[in-house]
Amino acid sequence: MKRFDVIVIGGGHAGCEAALASARMDCQTALVTLEADKIALMPCNPAIGGVGKGHIVREIDALGGEMAKIIDETGIQFRLLNSSKGPAVHGYRAQADKHQYKNAMRRVLENTVNLELILDEVHELVFENYEVRGLRTASGIEFQCASIVITTGTFLNGRIHIGLNSRPAGRVGENPSTKLSQSFLSAGFELGRLKTGTPPRLKRDSIDFSKCVVQDGDAIPRPFSFSTSHIERTQVPCHITSTNEKTAGVIQDNLDRSPLYSGIIEGVGPRYCPSIEDKVVKFPDKKSHNIFLEPEGLDTDWIYPNGISTSMDEDVQHQLVRTIPGLEDAEIVLPGYAVEYDFVPPTQLMPSLETKRVSGLFHAGQINGTSGYEEAACQGLMAGINAALKAQKRKSFLLTRMDSYIGVLIDDLVTKGTQEPYRMFTSRAEYRLILRQDNADQRLMAKGHELGLVSTQLYNHCMEKYNAVDREIQRLEATTVVPNTENLTRLSKLGINELRNATTLNVLLRRPEVKHDELLRAFEVEEVPKLVGEQVEIRVKYEGFIARQNQLVEKQKKLEHYRIPENFSYKGVPGLSHEVAQKLEAIRPITLGQASRISGITPSAISLIMLLLEKNRDYS
Repeated sequence: MKRFDVIVIGGGHAGCEAALASARMDCQTALVTLEADKIALMPCNPAIGGVGKGHIVREIDALGGEMAKIIDETGIQFRLLNSSKGPAVHGYRAQADKHQYKNAMRRVLENTVNLELILDEVHELVFENYEVRGLRTASGIEFQCASIVITTGTFLNGRIHIGLNSRPAGRVGENPSTKLSQSFLSAGFELGRLKTGTPPRLKRDSIDFSKCVVQDGDAIPRPFSFSTSHIERTQVPCHITSTNEKTAGVIQDNLDRSPLYSGIIEGVGPRYCPSIEDKVVKFPDKKSHNIFLEPEGLDTDWIYPNGISTSMDEDVQHQLVRTIPGLEDAEIVLPGYAVEYDFVPPTQLMPSLETKRVSGLFHAGQINGTSGYEEAACQGLMAGINAALKAQKRKSFLLTRMDSYIGVLIDDLVTKGTQEPYRMFTSRAEYRLILRQDNADQRLMAKGHELGLVSTQLYNHCMEKYNAVDREIQRLEATTVVPNTENLTRLSKLGINELRNATTLNVLLRRPEVKHDELLRAFEVEEVPKLVGEQVEIRVKYEGFIARQNQLVEKQKKLEHYRIPENFSYKGVPGLSHEVAQKLEAIRPITLGQASRISGITPSAISLIMLLLEKNRDYS
């Protein structure tokens, strides 16, 4: 019987990051998946990033994960979203060549020390006294281990729907995992049911792009990874079209053939990425919906029509697609479908992503109720890190909502749970001005280096960048500008028409119309690297706002550092209602800060708990 330190089940985006993190932390690691060719597959939109999601990818990279490096290597169109808005809501996004992406990730896995790929199906998890002991596969092989990471995506009891026809499947053409769900039920886990979907794929040569709006990438692509200096890959355009009243008419006429509206689908779907049927029914006043025609790669003729996810019958899909400008003769090469699957409500997890019920068992990705490659990958990274630390009998590694979007995501899941597929948005973060995608390395790279996931060379490079930022800010503060004729001429070029008193370059940079690089050129001051200049400009212009958020963070830290004993009984707290005590007993928060974010837990309840904790502390 072969033994590993950590076994990861599932080769999707969560599984890849989990296995790599564990192996790189010197744990003997196995990644068990059904097919090597399906590793890091992009079954939905072949794209990485976006607003909120891009923040996560940068954080994964800062901690030593792989997703950012792979998309830099295989992206075919790069765009900075929300570039006209403030830096807190900027988001990197890249269209990927889906075949190159999965092949690149597979190569990394195959060449990683301490990591073994096992092509098999897991049938049973082996527990003893609610502790992980190993697993059994479909081929009858048993493996022992200290930790298991479950990243099964949509495969747990998965069922695909196209029209009124449904069949067991985790993805189109792939069998579901049915026996594994039984392991969770047998161990006493609560299961739920969710749904997601995908649009039909179209053949590129059947589309009339002249009727669509061209959407080009950025002239100078910005890399996701802090280790990528620049991107020189060929970029391809995307195109935009839209639905119309004819499209809505086709859908309305065939709702009786929709599994979503005929009662066949019971699982809850993603609110923020609804199917085209949902859009038509729930937003009847909206006459059109944008459709983004996105290529799936350089060597494939498949186009992903982002915006028309559907599970209607195939013939209805053909009808609705051909009502759209540019798609009148479009050929569907793969119909859209919906997939229902089991998930394990994440309030059954600790912040380390280890289950409360079974020691050594970790969950990551869609099994926790999330949606999206990025959300899955960051959970995989965190679960892989903590599974490795568990196997090494070391303390868990935790992130908070005050230091990362990853911390926000995990805290939302384990504290609040989710009744629908969870997707990351910048609006979910209270401290988004200090949790920007541009400073993820400053916030997290030291942690990744300490874990052994970030090289000393890369970490030192990061530290030098921010030392350079500090030096540049000091230089700006020390450089005074007097209102003489020469300087007023220079200022006029920057849009500043008057200057009554002597001031510093630092104060001038606070003006919204002044850019750092233009300021240096105007006064013939030695310029600094672009990335340094960008950080300087953000810190100077948003100094007051950043300071206020840091003050709020310091206040919140007091609650986050106030730990609640594992054996604390909420039933014994005078003044707590039965309902509040039940919620607290179910979640078992580890700090007062986490307790304060549980739905229905009032500030007065937190005060009562704190008083009792203080009282017990006085008598201990």
